Amino acid sequence: MRRKKNIAIVFLTLLLAGTMPITTLALTTQEKIDQAEQEKKETEGKLSDTKENIDSMKGVQDSLKGQLNNLNEELTAVGNDLNALEKQIVEQEEQIRLTQAALEEARQTAEAQYELMKTRIRIIYEQGETSYMEMLLTCDNFADILNRAEYISEASRYDRMMLEEYRNTRDEVERQEIALETELDGLNDMKIQVQAKQSQVSGLVSQTANSIAAYADEIDEAEESAREYEAEIAAQEQNLAALRKQLEEEKRLSALAASSAKRDISEVVFADGDRFLLANLIYCEAGGEPYAGQVAVGAVVINRLLSSVYPDTITGVIYQNRQFSPVKSGRLAAALAVNKATESCYRAADEAMAGVTNVGNCVYFRTPIPGLTGISIGGHIFY
Repeated sequence: MRRKKNIAIVFLTLLLAGTMPITTLALTTQEKIDQAEQEKKETEGKLSDTKENIDSMKGVQDSLKGQLNNLNEELTAVGNDLNALEKQIVEQEEQIRLTQAALEEARQTAEAQYELMKTRIRIIYEQGETSYMEMLLTCDNFADILNRAEYISEASRYDRMMLEEYRNTRDEVERQEIALETELDGLNDMKIQVQAKQSQVSGLVSQTANSIAAYADEIDEAEESAREYEAEIAAQEQNLAALRKQLEEEKRLSALAASSAKRDISEVVFADGDRFLLANLIYCEAGGEPYAGQVAVGAVVINRLLSSVYPDTITGVIYQNRQFSPVKSGRLAAALAVNKATESCYRAADEAMAGVTNVGNCVYFRTPIPGLTGISIGGHIFY
């Protein structure tokens, strides 16, 4: 009765602690700790890489923002140049219009003068020298003769002057027209170049803005990944803390089992099926181990059976919550379904049930890891 009370107290303690001892108790938990630490290290590496990537992308984004500012300034300057050029073209076109009007007026004046000159020349040639002679002979005095001669000379000189002026006016009209049209063509060429520059800069502005937006999206995704990694690390740290706490509890329970009261094998009454169950568990845990390793696994089960810390039946020991991995994985159930236990597994079970132990009072075993001490048999360390 007292034994059952002690067992009840131990089980209540374990339930309140939220953990139960398992066959690979301390070291299975240690493996979990090692694995969790490795996973945390990998996650921290991913977080570090992600943060470096974020810093790099932000650097590129800042550079692009600087380029965008420069491009916007350049685009503004080009726009101002284009506006000034368009204004200059409008003014030039107006100047051409006014000049052409003035030149047309000058051309008409020259044409009228030309017509008058042709009329006088035609009259002179039609009347010939007789007209001039008559003008001179009909003079009343010498002074009148001189005046009429001077008139004839002036008329001829005027005609020659008007002819020369007509030619000069015509040449000037042509020169100014060519100059104005050439200047307008140059302005239009400049306008085309500035428009092309404006289009190019505008394209660069759009492209750079799109790149900045793309980097912003990538940065957002990377920062979200970083937050996820940070949350994962926090969860891993919490899990590690729980595992370390569990490991300490397992060590305490291991020490408790070693110091607790033990029954003698002669006090144990085995139930029908215990041999079958133990032999198949030995097969699952050490079927490929040497015979000594099979006996050692059986001895661990019996040592627990004899300890006041564990259940007092083979079935209770083997099926205790989270004790033997083949139970949890379903391998034991599969072995029991077809009785996979070999003849040596049955012999090892018989020896263990007879009180034979080659591992002393050990109640745990696992595959070796650095720092683990205990009794080494086959591929296991018993402790």
